[in-house]
Amino acid sequence: MIFSRIFYTLASMTLEYLLVNFGGPRSLSEVPHFLTELLQDRDLIRTKFPDFFHKWLFGRVARKRAKKIVHDYEKIGGRSPIYFDTEEIARKLSNLLESPVHTFHRYLPETHANSLRQIEASKAKEIRVIPLFPQFSYATTGSIARFLAQNLCCRTVNRLRWIKSYAGHPAFITSYQKRIADFLSEKNLAPSEAILLFSAHGVPRSFICTGDLYETECEISYRRTLSHFPSSLGRLSFQSKFGRGEWLRPYTDETCESILDWNQNRRHVVFVPITFTSDHIETLFEVEELYLPLIRNRDLSAYRCPALNQEPYWIKALSHIAREENTVGTQMLIRNPSVSFCCRL
Repeated sequence: MIFSRIFYTLASMTLEYLLVNFGGPRSLSEVPHFLTELLQDRDLIRTKFPDFFHKWLFGRVARKRAKKIVHDYEKIGGRSPIYFDTEEIARKLSNLLESPVHTFHRYLPETHANSLRQIEASKAKEIRVIPLFPQFSYATTGSIARFLAQNLCCRTVNRLRWIKSYAGHPAFITSYQKRIADFLSEKNLAPSEAILLFSAHGVPRSFICTGDLYETECEISYRRTLSHFPSSLGRLSFQSKFGRGEWLRPYTDETCESILDWNQNRRHVVFVPITFTSDHIETLFEVEELYLPLIRNRDLSAYRCPALNQEPYWIKALSHIAREENTVGTQMLIRNPSVSFCCRL
């Protein structure tokens, strides 16, 4: 016992961890603040407006949308589970890694001051950052990297070493394969009878034109996870389109509406939230209320496979991912808005 405590102390002096996620409103009263922080993020909502006008405009949009979104959150229990999942995962992960695991929630401004204080107070030589986004995007991991670079002292930023992504990491892939297999067994569905509809969060096509790896990494996760179910029919689609412009296709709603054109007479559709590690508004409301009915209206059975959430095998998988030595510095993850690449839509 004494030796274990000494080892824990020495390890924490050299390496600590930081688990980062979007965060989600912990109560209905936090919905406006959450949406404002989200929509004013220029890595997520990209315009050519000056900063002051962008913040003013999307502050108004957030307040207007909050009146509707509050009702959506009421239907899933009055809050998002993401904050609570992230905090509990960090606690359990700390036990497995035998080192402190701090947390940061990007769109929960009420938590920022305390999180930044804890990160600054760390004495570790290295703080290894683990995003709960398996696939890299400048709009997710990149946004958090920029925020921390702008709000931590430079010495602390230089101690941050990031696990950029783990879209094809065996620990992540086998976790989702187990999640799907367990769900099929629970519903008494044979893989050969099932359509596995992998629904990823969409991003604007223009993001890919500026060098974002997100689409490629979604494809990697989809194909490697599906390889465990060779008798199932698989599809990858993208959900949660917001605003105008072209987003990654195929869209999930259109995929659902046209399903009788490609289902090959299979009657059971299982939604797999391959880019989400925790269930939240996009799965608990959007999939349940918007997409499953589109399938059921076509006389097919439709199910939502839960995300990984707090499954013990997922937390153990995260401990393996956290020990990866292939890390990058903060500046490697920050988008340069002045650089763009030509691509065909």
